Amino acid sequence: MDEAEATGPGVPGPDDQDFPAHHASRCAGLGELDGLVTHCRACPRLVAWREEVAREKRAAFRDQDYWGRPVPGFGPPDASLAVVGLAPAAHGGNRTGRMFTGDATGDFLFAALHTLGLASQPGSTHAGDGLTLRGVRLTSPVHCAPPANRPTLAERDTCRPWLAAELALLAPHLRAVLVLGAFGWQALLPVLAAAGRPLPRPRPAFGHGAHVVLPATDGGRELHLLGSYHPSQRNTFTGRLTMPMFTEVLREAAAVAGLLE
Repeated sequence: MDEAEATGPGVPGPDDQDFPAHHASRCAGLGELDGLVTHCRACPRLVAWREEVAREKRAAFRDQDYWGRPVPGFGPPDASLAVVGLAPAAHGGNRTGRMFTGDATGDFLFAALHTLGLASQPGSTHAGDGLTLRGVRLTSPVHCAPPANRPTLAERDTCRPWLAAELALLAPHLRAVLVLGAFGWQALLPVLAAAGRPLPRPRPAFGHGAHVVLPATDGGRELHLLGSYHPSQRNTFTGRLTMPMFTEVLREAAAVAGLLE
């Protein structure tokens, strides 16, 4: 899709609520998808908040230029494991422009990935720090930092086409999805159902350590769906989620994704 197709007469522009639904499924690759995601302004409340935070900044980062836009997914296009969870924090991804980068949640996640050989370094401070991932793609059900870290259900649903398109583009190699938190779990299940993945009845409930195998369809391969508590500061500081707990679930997800020997 070129720029003229993205902005022509009758085509929803970035400020239109239908911008994600119109454009996401038309993307031919993750590079195109990521580029369009960063221009999205479909949710006025999120746009106002992310830009306000980028203007006012946190005192510790007052000399930095904030990203202040939607944060695209991060990781290779041939990833066999997708990690899905709320990620663009006001002074994390909204500041750095990279998923899970620049805050304590990201530090926890990347340390675990590095322990398993899935990240090139144990920490992530900014988008140009050299971090790379092996076989793992990180994404979020909502690409903008929300006030109080709480997107509305309407904002989740408006953003859903980006997630659906990203998983569709990953599908040829994707073997497993690790979902961080109940919000991500509830956002993902309709995406999988719409993509033709048969879901168990009743629908699988979220829980730390949950593991559901969705059967193959249309000559493809089965998909492993796993759940973990979100590595938010609230969960890690209180001990609800410890590093051994998280690493165990991540190791299981990486194993079924074929990333561990």
